[in-house]
Order: sequence, then C-alpha cells, then structure tokens
Amino acid sequence: MSSEGAREGAGTLLHIAERRYWEEVRASGAPYAMSTRGRTLAEEGFVHCSSSEEQVAGVLSRFYADVPPAELVLLVLDAARLGAPVRHEAVGDGVFPHVYGPLPLEAVIDVRPLPRSR
Repeated sequence: MSSEGAREGAGTLLHIAERRYWEEVRASGAPYAMSTRGRTLAEEGFVHCSSSEEQVAGVLSRFYADVPPAELVLLVLDAARLGAPVRHEAVGDGVFPHVYGPLPLEAVIDVRPLPRSR
C-alpha cells in the first residue's frame, strides 16, 4: 500500500474514504465495507468508486465539500484483486464504477491524499 509507483489506469478504481473508517479497517485486517460518506455497503448495496481523478474531483465538490481534506483519503484499488463484481453504471451525466462487495485490503494498492482541486 505504498504511494510509490501506483498510478490509476484501466485496471484501477478510486474510492474516497473517510480516514477514520479506513484506519479502523486497516488496523483490524477486515475488508473495507463503507460505501460512501457515512453509509455502509450493507445500506447502499455497493461501494461507490470513480474511474478517474476528474470524477473524484466532482464527487468531492458535490458530496464532501464541507469535510476537511485531512479527514479523507483516496484509495487506489486494483480491480483484479477485488473478488467482487464491478458494474459501470450511469449516475447523472456520468458512468461510475460500483463494486458489489467489500474491498479486501490486498486490493488497495495505494492510499493518497485528496487531489487539491476542490
């Protein structure tokens, strides 16, 4: 989970995580099962993701504008390691990847600070 060498690409997804939930899961070793801000996978049915930093910037401005950047991290996921279906579904004017299962820790290949574009 180092930040060296990991870049987004065709085989990666991005997920905005609240730092407190990410740190709890990382410490426990359990799969990550938060979907979006304050909502779990069980409540939402899937984990919200983005396919580019441009999508991340839009999500940040729409849903996380009031959250201090230090309280969030950007998880970079290796889609091949997810072990759950990924569906690219229309949301508003875009198409976003949704992961239909928890995120195993081994699928998280990088943890980044948020882009500064918000």
